[in-house]
Amino acid sequence: MNPTTGQLIIQRADIRLELLPLGATLRRLDVAIGGGWRNITLGHPTIADYQDDPGYLGASVGRFANRIDHARITVDGVTHELAANLTPNQLHGGPGGFSTRPWDVLGVGEDWAEFGLTSPDGDQGFPGEVVARARYEVLDDGVAITYTATTSAPTVVNLTNHAYFNLDGEGAGTIEDHRLLVDADAFTVLRDDGVPTGEIHTVEGTGLDLRTPQLIGAARDQAVAKGWGRDGGIDHNFAINGSGMRRHAVLSTADLSLTVFSDLPGVQVYTGNHFAGEPGTSGAPYPTFAGVALETQAFPDAPNHDNFPSTVLRPGQEYRTTTRWQFT
Repeated sequence: MNPTTGQLIIQRADIRLELLPLGATLRRLDVAIGGGWRNITLGHPTIADYQDDPGYLGASVGRFANRIDHARITVDGVTHELAANLTPNQLHGGPGGFSTRPWDVLGVGEDWAEFGLTSPDGDQGFPGEVVARARYEVLDDGVAITYTATTSAPTVVNLTNHAYFNLDGEGAGTIEDHRLLVDADAFTVLRDDGVPTGEIHTVEGTGLDLRTPQLIGAARDQAVAKGWGRDGGIDHNFAINGSGMRRHAVLSTADLSLTVFSDLPGVQVYTGNHFAGEPGTSGAPYPTFAGVALETQAFPDAPNHDNFPSTVLRPGQEYRTTTRWQFT
């Protein structure tokens, strides 16, 4: 570990991760391909840039990933007013969410690292003291990320990693010619501000039907043309078919494929609609659609919709979820 910046490098065979305690962040993911290393995740040029990271590049976000309507939840009949940062709503846990905090380094091995964070009762308005853990492990064919949490009082928890992928390489252009498959027959319909309405809608005929591999650029254009796009692209939660650990998505190019597995009910597909020339890890500017985030998650705003899978965590229970990225 770098004693100044806290950077950690873990590796097994042909896969190498650079991690930061700040936000339990994945700064880069290198895969050995074509006789060299290729970084396939987006990041910032310097460590200092992660202190203010509105794009959440590679960060562990929480206590509740994605949006909460009017920054308000009700747990066991008690309403809690949360800290808003996408006024009037809350995004990714609020202005002081988990991605903004230095996590403790609990342990490091050659191919694994574990971080811990204690979120006090009332943090960003959420009830209960939550003790969270984030464990990264490099596998022979990919990466596993496991999040766990316990609480001192009934609360809601929804943790995810916010990596953006470009399989051609960080700074190599856009992901418009990547092919994407998502194992979902339906998605959660959004209001104009990105908060779910509560409706779960079939993907058929919307431009968001990714049940067979589609070019991201073409799918985006169809979704926008049919009135289902968001901010000129895709930024939607897909309701993944089935339950338990299962395939969520496949992202592929001519020479590399990423398959995402998780035990969570949804995945947020976000096509990097906000990028506007900001310099990345390598210094190259990030154009719009420079990367795609595949955020495995509970449904956004789940605490405010009884028809969404519950995100309530109670004392004595353990929140545990694993997402695996497999490369071929």
